[in-house]
Amino acid sequence: MATLSDRFNINAQLEHLQSKYVGTGHPDINRFEWNLNIKRDTYASFIGHHSLTAYHAIAENESTGRIKYNFLQNMLLPCGLPPEKEDEA
Repeated sequence: MATLSDRFNINAQLEHLQSKYVGTGHPDINRFEWNLNIKRDTYASFIGHHSLTAYHAIAENESTGRIKYNFLQNMLLPCGLPPEKEDEA
């Protein structure tokens, strides 16, 4: 059975990870920012792993250089423009 100190320790570790790594999110992250992190991380993984880039190149009948360029371009706005923020004032 988990004790109160175990819960505090787990929460402290989670907060440490969230402050250290941008993509892990935080309690106030909105849906758009979460999707943005996921898509950019996915594109970075595709670019970083040659076998995944080669797979996409074969599937799209393009060169691997063109596929990497397209992925880099898609990383700029992977989810489109951000939604307008509502002012609470």
